[in-house]
Amino acid sequence: MSSKDLKLRRNIGIMAHIDAGKTTTTERVLYYTGLTHKIGEVHEGAATMDWMEQEQERGITITSAATTTFWNYPTVQGEANTSTQSYQINIIDTPGHVDFTVEVERSLRVLDGSVALFCAVSGVEPQSETVWRQADKYAVPRICFVNKMDRAGADFFKAVHEIKTMLGANAIPLQIPIGAEETFKGIVDLVTNEAIVWNETDQGKTYKVVPVPDDIKEEVNTYRDKLIEEVAGMNEDLMARYFDDPNSITAAEIRECVRQATMNMKIFPVLCGSAFKNKGVQAMLDAVCQYLPSPGDMPPVIGTNPDTGEEEQRTPDESLPFTALAFKIATDPYVGRLCFMRVYSGSLNSGSYILNNRTGKKERISRLLQMHANKQNPIDRVGAGDICAGVGFKDIKTGDTLTNEDRPLNLEQISFPEPVIGIAIEPKKSADQDKLSIAIGKLLEEDPTLSVFTDSETGQTVLRGMGELHLEIILDRMKREFKVEVNQGAPQVAYKETFTAPIEHREVFKKQTGGRGKFADIQFELIPGDPNKPGMEFVDEIKGGVIPKEFIPAIRKGFEEAMKNGVLAGFPVESLKIRLFFGSFHNVDSDALSFEMAARIGYKSAGKLASPRILEPIMAVEVVCPDEYTGTVIGDLNRRRGMPKGQAVKGTGVVIKADVPLSELFGYVTTLRTLTSGRGAASLTFSHYSMVPGNLADSIVASQKANAHA
Repeated sequence: MSSKDLKLRRNIGIMAHIDAGKTTTTERVLYYTGLTHKIGEVHEGAATMDWMEQEQERGITITSAATTTFWNYPTVQGEANTSTQSYQINIIDTPGHVDFTVEVERSLRVLDGSVALFCAVSGVEPQSETVWRQADKYAVPRICFVNKMDRAGADFFKAVHEIKTMLGANAIPLQIPIGAEETFKGIVDLVTNEAIVWNETDQGKTYKVVPVPDDIKEEVNTYRDKLIEEVAGMNEDLMARYFDDPNSITAAEIRECVRQATMNMKIFPVLCGSAFKNKGVQAMLDAVCQYLPSPGDMPPVIGTNPDTGEEEQRTPDESLPFTALAFKIATDPYVGRLCFMRVYSGSLNSGSYILNNRTGKKERISRLLQMHANKQNPIDRVGAGDICAGVGFKDIKTGDTLTNEDRPLNLEQISFPEPVIGIAIEPKKSADQDKLSIAIGKLLEEDPTLSVFTDSETGQTVLRGMGELHLEIILDRMKREFKVEVNQGAPQVAYKETFTAPIEHREVFKKQTGGRGKFADIQFELIPGDPNKPGMEFVDEIKGGVIPKEFIPAIRKGFEEAMKNGVLAGFPVESLKIRLFFGSFHNVDSDALSFEMAARIGYKSAGKLASPRILEPIMAVEVVCPDEYTGTVIGDLNRRRGMPKGQAVKGTGVVIKADVPLSELFGYVTTLRTLTSGRGAASLTFSHYSMVPGNLADSIVASQKANAHA
């Protein structure tokens, strides 16, 4: 693919809080670009991108859907009868609900730019902040689209102010609305200083360019001056001209400055419209082509060569070795397992062999597909900058790096949050046990925030996820897609354990059963780990060969295995440091297994003396309700062991923030509706783990022991 073609490609995501209008906006994009000939509405269950039955029934997005479309953008802006260039836009429509945050995380990892949607009434909402931080983590340039300008209470300038203050973003309006609520009819383009008014007769497909209305000229001049001042401050030549004559700066120069500043994340352009009323989407598509980066504008992707351990760069060039990242696995009833991949360099033909760098094995990709929601178009070849799906993998996981066999490379893995809630499940019919195992296996492949384990004491299969809705959807999918019905237990919190005091300990493992015996002697210090560094830090300070080197890995393995069960109630220990400093061995009786057992037993003995504590997941709760219910809501949160974090007036309501233990929040949304006569809404986002108070910890330990004996 030539660099010219690469410049005409955009890989973008649409991200926002739940109900901000992501899927509605995507449906308009598909309609205006000619990919669909009928607008699918979310509330009618007919949205193209919400293809799952559960999405259509609930009116929410659960899984990110990818599609490819084309948009004709003028080669020269502002000139009549100019030619156009066709831009290929790969779009990923992501969920807004926090339970499906994995879909946003893995999408942002492979995108070059994003459109952040905000509701003109609600402004910046809790999940808006979450997805914004995720985009910051992956340094994804964004343009902002203030949607729902037709709604009662819509306020464009309040939304812009909240983007600046709550997200810390340098939000610069490129448009301001003409009217608001029921009088919203168009926008003023601050770059060209022209007004655009949409025709109501053809679903907003066409619009007229008209002079700026007299009643908002002063406001337009104010915001246009701010825009020109902002872009002039990023270019010395423009700054000099700005002081002499601000009007000498052309629209083309403003656009180029905004483009560079957007790609460097120095500014975040803000547009507005109403996707549901078919207003503003074409201008947003123009902005995607104009301001968001192409794959060629992005910095090279960096990976580690598994053979040399050195870093290597791959740029979006088809002459370089093939490099791609598998960012999503999906199961399709017709074609089987689909692997969504982003190609960073090189090219790949259908039917070719590639290397999976995680497994070290080569795989044949039998078919390549261009995705449109849950439909596929077969393609023969993909190249640098493409997003596509491949079929034929025997062993593939989210985050795997795919390369040429002779040029291996490991790209940075995608990090996912840990599940915080679990339920015990069993098939309703014992004959369905195998079907349940197959269903769980396929769902675990698709969703890295889902985990399953068998409780060693009760023998129960426990499924863990990000929230009650997440697990509800998973069980529903088991029933519909895999024809397995399950009985489920009450929700369980994913507790953890930690140690709070260092302790030195000596463990001698000795067994004599006739003939060759077992012997291992270790002295170590068990030290509380850094909660920000999950896993075990193992420090080997053995000197003089008092423990032979070949036994050290077995000791390490013993501690790592033992960490999976805490000493209080059997919950896993997240982080731990072990300093091994002395010991001894027997020439005949010592072996690797003896030292592994010594580590396991020593861990339990030392752990009981290291002030073990239970940790519980804490959720950041944000409640929006009318002012008259403030006292009732705060009182209820206090009863749930909530820690208030403040409250603020927002529109006609009040926003109450608190940190609340997850164990106190089961069924909270239903309770809140009752307390506020159906007028309150809550958003629950995982925040951190915190120590459980002593009396509650005792009851948790007692409950675990009772379950074990049941």
